[in-house]
Amino acid sequence: MTVHQILVAPDPVLRKTAVAVECVDDVVRTLMDDMLETMYDANGIGLAAPQIGIFKRAIVLDISREDEDPAPITMANPEILWASAETTTREEGCLSLPEHYADVTRPAVVKVRYLDRENEIRETDAEGLLAVCLQHEMDHLDGTLFVDRISALKRGIILRKLQKAKKTGKIDTHASAGHDSI
Repeated sequence: MTVHQILVAPDPVLRKTAVAVECVDDVVRTLMDDMLETMYDANGIGLAAPQIGIFKRAIVLDISREDEDPAPITMANPEILWASAETTTREEGCLSLPEHYADVTRPAVVKVRYLDRENEIRETDAEGLLAVCLQHEMDHLDGTLFVDRISALKRGIILRKLQKAKKTGKIDTHASAGHDSI
């Protein structure tokens, strides 16, 4: 498996829309394995292929706690079939926006359809951290960052800080971002 460099905002590549995966084959499974390795290396709980510069609709997640066995989830072409009217607000972070966090409001429960590792169509209902993480990673597939869901003022502050950190070489995309960085 390969650990990839994670792109950091405001990199314009993060704003591109990913294309559908035609079939989950060995190439896509290898990509998913590399994404998991990259996510674990960065101490994250979710990663989308565009975050490593690959424009395929693939995401990986693992919301298990540090004292639990890993429970990786891999999805290709995830789509939300239903979202609750009830919302939840949770602090989010992102491996592409290291060390920056903000409260984001999203639907509390979602139903998602996706292709699994064996190219089988699956559906799952998610709530809590899993629902937030799924929506966060699916946003990446459409070029949306969590800062797009907060006020323009807060977004501007975060993106300016990241731009400055990139210019001064103070960003390490594989530094420990904290276990709740999505």
